[in-house]
Amino acid sequence: MRIVSLCSSSKANCTYIENDGEGILVDVGCSFKALRDGLAMIDRSIDNIKAIFITHEHSDHIAGLMQVTKNTKIPVFASEGTLSRIIDEKKAFTYENLYTIGELDRAPLKLIPAAFHTPHDSAESMGYTFTAGDTKIAVCTDVGHITPEVRENLLGCRFVLLESNYDPNMLIRNIKYPPVLKQRIRSDRGHLSNPDSGVFARELIKSGTTSILLGHLSQENNTPEIAYNNMINSLSYIGAQVGRDFRLDVAAVHGTGKSVIV
Repeated sequence: MRIVSLCSSSKANCTYIENDGEGILVDVGCSFKALRDGLAMIDRSIDNIKAIFITHEHSDHIAGLMQVTKNTKIPVFASEGTLSRIIDEKKAFTYENLYTIGELDRAPLKLIPAAFHTPHDSAESMGYTFTAGDTKIAVCTDVGHITPEVRENLLGCRFVLLESNYDPNMLIRNIKYPPVLKQRIRSDRGHLSNPDSGVFARELIKSGTTSILLGHLSQENNTPEIAYNNMINSLSYIGAQVGRDFRLDVAAVHGTGKSVIV
């Protein structure tokens, strides 16, 4: 199984997952052109995509979705709440190929998808797991805190794309952000901080996770170096060492074409 982050930040998110030549996307937060360019960078095209899974309706996750539905017949899956919000807000949206997560059998895939709720300030935010044989992976961002449902679905995954959105000290010192926005980010329906991500990663490693990709980093309140070092330090508390017990990467704002193979 191959995972490539085509883009990941507070401004645009899109993840490509491939198994046995079959590709899927989680979110299309970049433009249609950027999506095609990102796929070309890894020698793939839009024709390789067999299904798209949307986490929620915020623009950094669906910015390119309208163009995808206008130009392709790729089935798109999302929660009922997310689909309702997308259709209500995008009156010109082409939605003949939009399906709820209860209709996953409309896209028979070699990867078996499953959805779970994530606590975020949107209509009905979801995370996704994908299973092939005995290998299970997960994409989980925009999660204000780790709920029992999130924990149940992520523990035991071999690979997890996990949110590590902000450094608390950087957020506090950020004079560009008003107090109400800072509170939204820190809330239980906001985003996962570096420290909280690191604490939960200890559970992941103990459950058998061998590869973690940190994603959805804020460009204003985080840096890849801070997020990476926080995770290394957090996992050292349980004696886990990068390169020996787990692989750790940070998703780039704009994809580099670098793959995670699990």
